[in-house]
Amino acid sequence: MKVLVVGGGGREHAICWKLAQSPKVTELYCAPGNGGIAQVAECVPIKATNVNGMVKWAKENAMDFVMVAPDDPLALGMVDALEQAGIPAFGPRANAAIIEASKAFSKELMKKYHIPTARYKTFTDLDSALAYIREQGAPIVVKADGLALGKGVVVASTVEEAETAVREMMEDKKFGESGSTVVIEECMTGPEVTVLAFCDGEHLAPMLSSQDHKRAYDGNQGPNTGGMGAFCPSPKYTPEIADRCVREIFLPTVAALKAEGRPFKGVIYFGLMLTKDGPRVVEYNARFGDPETQPILSMLDSDLMDIFQACVDGTLDQVDIKWKDGAACCLVLASGGYPVKYQSGHPISGLAESEALGATVFHAGTKAENGEILTAGGRVLGVTATGSTLEQAIAAAYAAAKPISFQDMHFRTDIGKV
Repeated sequence: MKVLVVGGGGREHAICWKLAQSPKVTELYCAPGNGGIAQVAECVPIKATNVNGMVKWAKENAMDFVMVAPDDPLALGMVDALEQAGIPAFGPRANAAIIEASKAFSKELMKKYHIPTARYKTFTDLDSALAYIREQGAPIVVKADGLALGKGVVVASTVEEAETAVREMMEDKKFGESGSTVVIEECMTGPEVTVLAFCDGEHLAPMLSSQDHKRAYDGNQGPNTGGMGAFCPSPKYTPEIADRCVREIFLPTVAALKAEGRPFKGVIYFGLMLTKDGPRVVEYNARFGDPETQPILSMLDSDLMDIFQACVDGTLDQVDIKWKDGAACCLVLASGGYPVKYQSGHPISGLAESEALGATVFHAGTKAENGEILTAGGRVLGVTATGSTLEQAIAAAYAAAKPISFQDMHFRTDIGKV
């Protein structure tokens, strides 16, 4: 099969790496890809959001299957357009991807179908939003309604902080039109866990649980990022909690989307808070998480292409998905200054030495130039290692990161420990 993966980050590198292991995949392409992806797939210089260009290239080059990984092209309807062109595509159609593209929609869906989540209110008027914050007090959570690269959520510890967040979103347009509507919700407390699940519109197959570290600095300090590291499985996600999540959250979500005429095929990302009153939904995403995908796919012991095809064909219940024993950890090596201001174009050394230690180095923001790998983004690499225990996986990831260096390289030293 000739397969195209859409996207160009660490998540897409992990997906391409896993698909390259499938005997079904004879030719693998990635658009736009990056310096690391180029080692396992042929990179095609088309922007991930260029729906027409992507469909045109896929048709002209007779792709048998397309996997759309990022949120933006899903929300823009790339899967719909590929299907209309007669090309099987993995990922939700636009009318189902709205569970991530609009937080207001997803909150209304949960309310209507009694799926446990935080109490909330949605606002399109700045003064009303500010009045509600003053009335509720802090801590309180402010979310931009639309897509904001994983950075449109502020957990405000003071009323002033919440007011500033709302003004930046609604008045200053910090996230463009994504912040024209805001969702303000109660601040839930408890451990956070992520569960990604394959879905074929009716059936659901949860992957291993994981935990992501969003803050830029040690001790969960500093600004929110796209993720500084992740590990799986989460020790906090017990079999009892898993069973409850399936019954109270996962299956009801799939059923709700189907009932609304928005059957979901692809990966649903369940961001969960394990509160004292039970698990609740923090957020939905309509795709694989980044960097959670890197450790999760490192633990997958089945053919990923088989699973993708089953999701598209509606036969997920007939696939036996196997996972390895043990644990995996992904450590993100970022550019200094990320997620605010940072410079790119620095040469990266030590990649071969790192992989020789048994880790897999997934490239997030890199480019290949004149035989060198250069930095080309905020999150540059995801050093991913497995072990028979979580402690061993964490130690292996940090050991494998030691040989790698580039100017102003920055990483957290407490992934998996907080």
